Amino acid sequence: MKTPYIILLLIFSINGFSQKNKLGKVSIDELKVKSHSIDTSAVAAFLFKNGKTYFEYDREGKPLIVTEVEAKIKIYKKEGYDWANHEVSYYVGGNNSEAVKFSDALVYNLENGIIVKSKLKSDGEFTVDVNESWKKKKIALPNVKEGSIVEFSYVIRSPYIVAFPTWEFQYKIPVDQISYTINMPEYYDYNSMTRGFLVPKISKVVAANLRYGFGESKTTYSMENVPGLKDERFVNNIKNYTSSIEHELSSVKQSDGFQKNYAQSWNDVVKNIYDNDDFGKELKAKSYFEEDINKLIAGAKTDSEKMNLIFTYVKNSMNWNERFSYACKNGVRKAYKEKVGDVAEINLMLTAMLRHAGLNANPIILSTRQNGIAYFPSRTAFNYVICGVEIKDDIILLDATSKNAVPNILPTRALNWFGRIIRQNETSAEVSLLPKASSKQSVSIIAEIKPDGKITGVSREQFTEHNAFIFREIYLKKAKESYIESMEKRYNGIEINDYATSNDKDLLSPMIENYTFIHENATEQIGGKIYFSPMLFHASTENPFTQEERKYPVDFSFPYQDNYMFNITIPEGYEIEAIPQPITLVMEDNLGTFKYNISNVGNKIQLKAVLDITEPNISAEKYATLKDFYKAMIEKQNEKVVLRKV
Repeated sequence: MKTPYIILLLIFSINGFSQKNKLGKVSIDELKVKSHSIDTSAVAAFLFKNGKTYFEYDREGKPLIVTEVEAKIKIYKKEGYDWANHEVSYYVGGNNSEAVKFSDALVYNLENGIIVKSKLKSDGEFTVDVNESWKKKKIALPNVKEGSIVEFSYVIRSPYIVAFPTWEFQYKIPVDQISYTINMPEYYDYNSMTRGFLVPKISKVVAANLRYGFGESKTTYSMENVPGLKDERFVNNIKNYTSSIEHELSSVKQSDGFQKNYAQSWNDVVKNIYDNDDFGKELKAKSYFEEDINKLIAGAKTDSEKMNLIFTYVKNSMNWNERFSYACKNGVRKAYKEKVGDVAEINLMLTAMLRHAGLNANPIILSTRQNGIAYFPSRTAFNYVICGVEIKDDIILLDATSKNAVPNILPTRALNWFGRIIRQNETSAEVSLLPKASSKQSVSIIAEIKPDGKITGVSREQFTEHNAFIFREIYLKKAKESYIESMEKRYNGIEINDYATSNDKDLLSPMIENYTFIHENATEQIGGKIYFSPMLFHASTENPFTQEERKYPVDFSFPYQDNYMFNITIPEGYEIEAIPQPITLVMEDNLGTFKYNISNVGNKIQLKAVLDITEPNISAEKYATLKDFYKAMIEKQNEKVVLRKV
């Protein structure tokens, strides 16, 4: 698997990037420009974006992190109008809140050869509540047109010095010039890490801070002519590959000369997490559940029995409030009493119960797919926790936030490469979260083609592993009529009747759906002949991989296998004139195979096709073979059987 280029910023060049651009300076020539000089397809571009982070101190001497940002954006096309809007998230869930303030927000247009300014209106700035812990400050600038130049600045003030805001150098639109400067007091040490394939230039100088009277380093990261990010399908999280830089507090030199470490190593990270009352203390509490669990497992004889009983009890008793965190907000006792909790409260409760039952159970902290990947020792990179039960040489992964969960089947949100298991002795180890078992979808169809080309039939589909979990999580929560309507649309306008499912609640069995169908669009009649794909409405028509090159790994989430068994009766008075040839396609390194076997006996056509993707992640280096594999597979799926009248 290809991972993005990562570098710890320990070596500094002396060639900085001078800030040539300022807000409030817009020329007629800039407004006349019709397209970006390098990427003519760009709908907009950052002419510049500059930021700086530094420390201030309140009246009580407590430190604040201040981040100032200013940006100028050129709008080239109507599709780029949204870039005249901007939003900044800020945290309000602790004892103290962050604050965000926008200013200098203007739109410049050229009207009759004169530069006209439009200011941000009062109703164009507003605050949105995201959840109980986060808010967003938003602006929407007026009078935006093709050719407009937009500029704005904002300031974030935060009492939380554990991490700086993530600074991104790359966006979906090009960036002509971008820089980020950090003023760091001498007694603070932060881990620094860049992500992505583009690495910034770095300059560093050391000087005295005259205002506060201490030594201070000034580090500037800069880039020029940054290309826009291109959308690619099957990407885990584009954040993992976007050029950006993060800083997290590593250590503080105290006035007595002692150095306090926070995140120098994974051991430091784990110790700090475990020492947190909202984590380690919650794991030790057990009086609130002891009586219930003792009764529950009284007859259980093996560790597996105990694990399954407790896991089922927690996921059926508790209701997830959809809050992500590895630390409890209200505590396990309150969650257990009210039967509602966040990820941490439910899964730390599960871990404590399993430990009480004598199992070797430990929390596994991780970062969700949406949150990105934790590449280096960091507390703030994690936002989720599950439970790992070590039985013999295996670690069984459990997440009790879903009623449909089964052991070793994690929600897709948690399938993010790796997590860290934290054991009771406060050591940790990396744990792979990538599924090993192949998730199967098996389709069996018995169909008949009518003389008018209409196809009728019976379909039975079976889902296992993650496919079964996703089916139960998503589709069983929809209204039956709505789901059937979405199926009919997805399958090219078939008419579905007699729809039914089985094993809805039998979570250890495959999920099964059955239905009858009528399809009027699956055949073509030309010159008295009937043409159709023997894969009917299950034939893929578009290759998801069309780009010439790919920068990011292809992420399928989990290995999977699609099996198709079709038995098709041709209409009376017709015979087979042509039929596709069998084929076996094999990808490089056996990453995937496609087997297509077809035969006919009398008036029946029998087809068996199997697509097997053995790896959940395929590196960008293997993109060419993946692209060619899919191209050949789709071409085969769409080859026609030709029937002619006898």
